[in-house]
Amino acid sequence: MAKRPEQDTNQRITRDDLVRGFAGIQRSLQNQVEERKSSLLTIAGGVGVLVLIIVFLLGRRSGKKKTTFVEIRRV
Repeated sequence: MAKRPEQDTNQRITRDDLVRGFAGIQRSLQNQVEERKSSLLTIAGGVGVLVLIIVFLLGRRSGKKKTTFVEIRRV
């Protein structure tokens, strides 16, 4: 088994150490989200437009199948 490194028992973790650590993690996550936000919005917009076009074409096709022609004649 691997041996654990010796830890100084006199050194305590302070509140400031925790705050700095959590703030660093939060900044890292925010940077990743900001980097990917534009590409995710672009992909979501493209998928939305594609779904809209497919729904339009399917509805149009369905409407053509059910169309009834009514002929009006004047006497």
